[in-house]
Amino acid sequence: MKTNIKLFFAAGLIALTAGCTDLDVTPEAQYTEYPNSEAAVEAQMADVYFHLRGTLGRRYMESQALSSDEWVGISFDGDYADGGIYAQCSLHNFDPTSACIDWYEDVSAGITKANRVIVNMGGEENDATAQARFMRAYYTWILMDCFGDTPILSKLASEGEQIDRAPRAEVARWIESELKAIIDLLPTNVDVSTYGKPTRYAAEALLAKLYINWPVYTASTPGAYDAASYSNEHINDVVTLCDDIIKSGKFSLSEGANGYRSKFFPNNGPQIKDFIYAMPFDAITAQGFQYCRPRIWRQGRNDGDGGPGYFGSDIGNSTGGNFSISPEMSDRLMELASDDRQENILAGQIYMFDPTTYAKTSTPYKYKGQEIVLDKTIRLKYTDADNNAHYIEYGDGIKNTALYPADCSMLNTGKDVKGWSQGYKSVKYFVIREDFINGRNQSNDLPIFRYADILLLKAEAIVRGASATNGQTPQGLFNEIRTYVNAPTLAGAPTLENIYDERGRELFDENWRRNDMIRFGHFEDEYGFHRKGFPTARFDKECRIFPIPKSVLDKNTNWKQNPGY
Repeated sequence: MKTNIKLFFAAGLIALTAGCTDLDVTPEAQYTEYPNSEAAVEAQMADVYFHLRGTLGRRYMESQALSSDEWVGISFDGDYADGGIYAQCSLHNFDPTSACIDWYEDVSAGITKANRVIVNMGGEENDATAQARFMRAYYTWILMDCFGDTPILSKLASEGEQIDRAPRAEVARWIESELKAIIDLLPTNVDVSTYGKPTRYAAEALLAKLYINWPVYTASTPGAYDAASYSNEHINDVVTLCDDIIKSGKFSLSEGANGYRSKFFPNNGPQIKDFIYAMPFDAITAQGFQYCRPRIWRQGRNDGDGGPGYFGSDIGNSTGGNFSISPEMSDRLMELASDDRQENILAGQIYMFDPTTYAKTSTPYKYKGQEIVLDKTIRLKYTDADNNAHYIEYGDGIKNTALYPADCSMLNTGKDVKGWSQGYKSVKYFVIREDFINGRNQSNDLPIFRYADILLLKAEAIVRGASATNGQTPQGLFNEIRTYVNAPTLAGAPTLENIYDERGRELFDENWRRNDMIRFGHFEDEYGFHRKGFPTARFDKECRIFPIPKSVLDKNTNWKQNPGY
């Protein structure tokens, strides 16, 4: 986002210094009586609101995207192998030392910061702490969703105090109670002043997400949840929460002439009425957002001869290209006869984009004079005894592990145009040169909760057994989504699988797919190279949560590693 930057960061200049990343901290109130000026409140809260920019801007995304059926983490003859950390996520072969999941302490530090603000403001009895309590609940939800059992850090710990993990179901109930306690205390205005900060509607969206996944979070173990026998005591509560957001009249789907695509442009921000809650980024003053680097074709920075890359300019820094959309997700994204969301997908031949309007042109992109065509099917490269390169395609016909190349664990596709072109790519978070030259950072704000998601959640809840309200049916809610992206509407009521697929299209690359796959019972499916018979792929239900990072266990010696790791 490039507008209204001063609003968010002036306070940050005098905000709290970064909190300790250890879970054990000593509470220190900075004020005997909390200053009640608006500037003082903003100074205390700024660092809490935006603490997770770095985590949400890259590493959290890697764990969510690569463990789902959205993306495959490939490498190029050692280039971007990085010890296999990306491939491990794609194969559910998670490693407690991997950087892709080593952000637990960063999130817990955010909870500590929120707790310090609450203390400095006089405690939870002060209604003004509601926004800090939301951030504490949201950060706790991240840990609970991803790692299962986690501490309930509802206060600052005393020096030397031993912190224990609470059962996941207990954590879910604590988050529920926190959100219910603060919803009526949070602001209801939705404008520039509340953009990137918790409002009533952000809290309702998080609670709706908690409730729709209630059977997942309250199961005796992560593996005990069975999507086929989904039963949810809070299913009607999901509808009630969605209704309050819908009836507020403060959110909408359509976003001007560019529709769906413009929600994710580098200049997105408070004007996007689909965003209920978002994390603001700026390539200079609020860095951390680096989604496009691994999604850009490996040499897409330029044309290889000093000319522009497919973004319409030489974007100034090298690109990764080590994420490719899985063939299964590619089929889903490109399935409908018409769909504005497909304009974000680089499928087949790559064309140039206009660097000012971000619109696709009819001019093919060329690298060193060669037109670049992406192959939906991803093939692994291996070399025979005579040093001849071969490519092997995964599929139902390949079950014998002996047929896979010896170095298949790195998902190597080869370091040439053919290898770089395995799998479709994305321009959903469009890159511009003035951003990317600043450490490959981007100014695209990250949506966390969207109005479109709320419509699909309500439709899902009704299909799962909730009572329909306000004359809205699953078909009508579903078709609101289809209509605004100019996609074919459904003639009848959607099934759960229809909704699951539509969530994959509408919320592609927004860090919700892993969460959805577990709830709908598809996380253990075969997709990408996550295939039975593939040597390093895992299908254990314990993989529904990540291992506790080794660095966290080293500091909390009373904790045990999650089962299965």
